[in-house]
Amino acid sequence: MIRDPSDLQRYNASERANHWVTGICFILLALSGLALFHPALFPLTSLFGGGVWTRILHPFIGVIMMLFFVVMFFRFKRLNHMTDTDWEWVKRAKEMVDGDDHNMPEMGKYNGGQKLLFWFLGLAMLVLFVSGIIIWRAYFSHYFPIGVIRTGAVLHAVFATVMIIAIIVHVYAAIWVRGTIRAMLYGTVTRAWAKQHHRAWYRQMTGK
Repeated sequence: MIRDPSDLQRYNASERANHWVTGICFILLALSGLALFHPALFPLTSLFGGGVWTRILHPFIGVIMMLFFVVMFFRFKRLNHMTDTDWEWVKRAKEMVDGDDHNMPEMGKYNGGQKLLFWFLGLAMLVLFVSGIIIWRAYFSHYFPIGVIRTGAVLHAVFATVMIIAIIVHVYAAIWVRGTIRAMLYGTVTRAWAKQHHRAWYRQMTGK
C-alpha cells in the first residue's frame, strides 16, 4: 500500500504487535472456549488437535493474552479517562449511527464508546483471569471449595460471552468506519479521517 507522507501516525509497530497478539489469542480462546462450553460446538476442538489438547491449551493461551493485555492496558490507560465530552459523545452516539454526525463533540484520540469498551475489557479480563485460575483443574482448582469453583465457572462463561459480543461490535465498528482498519495494519490514518472522527486529536497532531 502506498501511503501519503502527510498521513498521521496513530500506532507504532510495538503497539500494533501488542494489539494483534492480544487479538489472535482472543480468537483462539473464543473458539476453544465455545468448543468446551457446549457439545454442539465440540467439533471446534479439531482446530486444536482434539478435546484433550483444547482443554490443555485454553488456559495457557489465556495467560498469554492476559500478559499482553496488561501491557496494552497500562500503555493506553492514560488516554482512556472518561470526560464530560466523552459522555456527551455517548449520549449522541445514536445520531452518529443514524448517519448524522454533525452534532458530535470533538473527540481526542479515542471517543467515548472506545473508552467505555476499554474499561469494560479491563474488568472482563480481570474476572476471566481470576475465575480461570479458580477453575483450572490441573493446577489450582483443588485449592478452592466446590461452591467457589461453580461460581467461578458461571462468571467465566458470562463474562466470556459478553466479551465476545463486545469484540464483535468493536470489529464491526472498525470495518464500518472506513479508514479505521489501516491504523492497526499500517499504523497511519489519513488527515481527512482524523479530522472527521477525532478532530481534537487531529488539532493536537497538526496544530490546526
